[in-house]
Amino acid sequence: MTTSSSASPSTLPFAEVVREESARAADALAAVPPDARVPACPDWSAADLAYHLGETQDFWSRVVGLAAPDAVVDVGGDPPGGFDGPEREPDDALVPFLRTRTGALLDAFDAHDPSERCWSWSPHGGDVAWALRRQAHEALVHRVDAEQVAGLPVGAPPVEVAADGVDEMLAVMMSGLPPWATFTPDDDGRVLVVASDAGRSWLIALGRFAGTSPRTGTTYDLDAGELVARDVAPEDARSTVTLTGSAWDLDLWLWGRGPLDALAVEGERAVVDRFREVLVESSQ
Repeated sequence: MTTSSSASPSTLPFAEVVREESARAADALAAVPPDARVPACPDWSAADLAYHLGETQDFWSRVVGLAAPDAVVDVGGDPPGGFDGPEREPDDALVPFLRTRTGALLDAFDAHDPSERCWSWSPHGGDVAWALRRQAHEALVHRVDAEQVAGLPVGAPPVEVAADGVDEMLAVMMSGLPPWATFTPDDDGRVLVVASDAGRSWLIALGRFAGTSPRTGTTYDLDAGELVARDVAPEDARSTVTLTGSAWDLDLWLWGRGPLDALAVEGERAVVDRFREVLVESSQ
């Protein structure tokens, strides 16, 4: 088993993913009433979705704008100060707002080398390359939301982008321990995720995340998951559950945008349900 990826994220055209997926999201949202509901996030309207994606892109354009080769960044700590976020405009102005914020984000990425240092909430982050990858998948997921709002067919990205979306969810959004925390794996909570069209797999251990944050004083004892290894043969995985499907069907299910019936499921349904709950908490 190996924990090294079989495909480097740095080879993927993430800036183009941001550009194309954001434009598709904006086009879909422009075609629906602002109060239309978002199926995967029923508390959100189409206007809320446009503002959320635009506000997120505005924030990261400012974070990346501060990047520098020798920048000292508090990775996993508080974000840089002075980012109050843009004031929300009237609903009918939010799709144009999203388009301008996409442009600002792409300009920021274009102006900075991927190796330059910038803030990240994740212990895996800390450079522009990490932020670019994260924003590519942010745009992709919310393009799906926009197409679902509009009742449009949800188109699949290239297989390698979908497979990287699976990897990013499992390795970045779900996994990663701050230095003050511990993860204790369970004996019977191992999930093997297999992307049949990408020739890739991921082994996840479910367990408990525990520790006290020295910054906030908050004590945690939570159900959690950690990526154990990539590209694991099923006979070596010793998994409790195996989920197999196309990279895109897996990416959609991991993000709560697609059905479990699109996947082949082997093993205990209770473990699948627990994994689902961990994913929901990880993607809040």
